Order: sequence, then C-alpha cells, then structure tokens
Amino acid sequence: MFFSYTYMMTNFHHTVIYTGVTSNLVKRVYQHKTKAFKGFTSKYNCEKLVYFQEFSNISEAIDFEKKIKAGNRAKKEKLISEQNPKWKDLSDGWVFIV
Repeated sequence: MFFSYTYMMTNFHHTVIYTGVTSNLVKRVYQHKTKAFKGFTSKYNCEKLVYFQEFSNISEAIDFEKKIKAGNRAKKEKLISEQNPKWKDLSDGWVFIV
C-alpha cells in the first residue's frame, strides 16, 4: 500500500513554517535538508521536520494541506505542538537513501 503525507518544516528558530504534501516523505525531507530545489524552504532554511500526517491517498493529503494553509500560524503551531510538543526534528536518525 502506498501512502501520502502532509508535513510541516521549520527553521532553527521556528520563525517560519512550511506546509507541503508528498508521496515519499523521506525523499522529500532529504530534498529540503539538502536544498535540492530553490524556493521557500531553501531561502528560509526550513530543514526541520516538525509535523507529518499519513493518508491512504493523495487527495486526502492535499485536502488537509489546503486546510492547514488556510489557517493562521497559531493553528499550525497548535497542530505541531499536539504531535511534537518540543518541536524536535522528527527526521533525526533517518537514513536518507536517494
């Protein structure tokens, strides 16, 4: 079975929060950490995975991403803190194979 993910990345000081969707979370986090693509996350050094949720299909993940993006920062912070109260990098210890 294949899964899709809605996820949030932040920088060292938690000053920005990026919300995205992917079907390969490990690969996508690796791309953020290595700044493989120029854009928001590379510009603002969003290299820390602080939230993710798994879905059984991409449509559900996209719908949830839109819901998160429509909310304000306080709602994003609440969602992150419920799953990850210390805002640790959830990808610490992952072995990245591309």
